[in-house]
Amino acid sequence: MDTKSVIQDIPISGKVKKRTTGIIGLNLLLDGGFPEGTLIMIYGTPVAGVDLAANQFWKAEGGEEGTYLMNEGDVDVGMIDATEMHPDLYMTQMAGKRIVVDSLSTIIVKYGIEVALKFLRYAREDMRNRNANLLFVVYTGIHQPIEMTRVMRAADVVIEFKTEITQADISRTLAVQKIKDSAAPQRLLPFIITDRGIEASTTSRVV
Repeated sequence: MDTKSVIQDIPISGKVKKRTTGIIGLNLLLDGGFPEGTLIMIYGTPVAGVDLAANQFWKAEGGEEGTYLMNEGDVDVGMIDATEMHPDLYMTQMAGKRIVVDSLSTIIVKYGIEVALKFLRYAREDMRNRNANLLFVVYTGIHQPIEMTRVMRAADVVIEFKTEITQADISRTLAVQKIKDSAAPQRLLPFIITDRGIEASTTSRVV
């Protein structure tokens, strides 16, 4: 991991303590990172980079332990294979401050939206009680609009990963659509996908 992506969790008087996202440009856009004790929804297509962003959050430096619950795709070293695990059991596995569920989409498809929202309600209380963060992945194009709306309402932070393809280019940007108790940044954050993961620009443009 590029050491430039590390921002220390330093309490600032009068401000909510933040936890680094693992992506330096996103840290800067969010004035330090994700507010502690929040649920973070990241969504986009399967090739938009959401899985890379989830992995970078989980592995972000700073000495914090975390849990990556993988219920689809390949299970890498350190991850928990949750393929056959009911969401009611996730809470017993969620150790550390950086929790990732990849993906909530699988829970919705396999168990239904009510089970997914029940899990998020319990997870929110747990995250707030121990100043941890839960980041969950949602894939676009497979859920009903009402399901997406309900999941977004349950999240404290919502980030969309956008991909635009032209004849000669692939353009990727992040859009922070919602952030708890704050105004969402009115800027898009350009990023590229490299062999080291997501590298976001430290400058951004107005939407």
